Amino acid sequence: MNFKPNRPLALAGQALAATVLIVAAAAVQAQAAYPAKPVKIVVPYPPGGAVDQVTRRIAQKLTEQTGQSFFVENKAGATGTIGAMQVARSPGDGYTLLANDTTYSILPQVFKKLPWDYAQDLVPVAGFNFAPTAVVVAANSPFKTLGDMVAYSQAHPGKLNYGTGGAGTMPHFATVALEGASGLKATHVPFKGAGEATLALLGGTIDFQIASTPGVMGQVRGGKVRLLAVSGEQRLKALPNVPTFAQAGAPGYKVVNFTGLWAPKGTPEAVLETLRKEVVKAMASADVQAFADDLGAVPGVVSGPAFADKLKADAQLWEAVAAKVGVEKQ
Repeated sequence: MNFKPNRPLALAGQALAATVLIVAAAAVQAQAAYPAKPVKIVVPYPPGGAVDQVTRRIAQKLTEQTGQSFFVENKAGATGTIGAMQVARSPGDGYTLLANDTTYSILPQVFKKLPWDYAQDLVPVAGFNFAPTAVVVAANSPFKTLGDMVAYSQAHPGKLNYGTGGAGTMPHFATVALEGASGLKATHVPFKGAGEATLALLGGTIDFQIASTPGVMGQVRGGKVRLLAVSGEQRLKALPNVPTFAQAGAPGYKVVNFTGLWAPKGTPEAVLETLRKEVVKAMASADVQAFADDLGAVPGVVSGPAFADKLKADAQLWEAVAAKVGVEKQ
């Protein structure tokens, strides 16, 4: 018996195969052409903070490099989880990204349950613009050194307070870490954002804050605030008169902040690689390096698996801090 193939079925199979190839080719072409339309970067904090400032500068540079608009949308609330949830629930196509800082590694220590899968739903793209943390006081503050402030807090229990952009944020945990490293004793006053905390400092509502240098350099240059110490191994070029924490009497304090990008799960690897290369290119440019230096930051980049490893290491640090203070998860 000779088998004769069913010609209509064969033609249909060929058509289906051709369609699959066309779709696949279109997908590859779309990835290769990325970005082919505007890219939204969600900053999960109010305007004015360090993450917002740095992200806007990077977005501007990515726009220049790619010819497509990278724009920032502020979606503040709940320690950054509202904005992060929005991105986690967005299509994995590279056109909605999340910007955040070290606070992202703290979230599992603050919340019993996050509204997205922390381990799976957001893919680390790159960390960049590494910024020392600093102890910031108003220009008219009586504290001239970190030692002065520590001594006052120990001699006057309950009198010293500090502000942050909210409970569980990086500045909150960073201040708790400083208490452990220096003997400082202070009361936490949470605000809706880092910018609001800085305004409270200028208005005399709080005594000090810990902030990453990009968030306060404008006030430093304007003579409105003074820095008592910065993290890092060396003094900053932009702040040569400000001692490191080691020089100020807290050698064990080594918290350094960063800004980073995350993408929703399912984002094609080709798109992620394009984003990484563009971020590296942006941070290597002379104007962005000058921007970083001006803010008292280091314009390095950690991307892909190395960035994921850094986030894990940071998470372990913050887990230890949370255990010391007995943070009650929300």
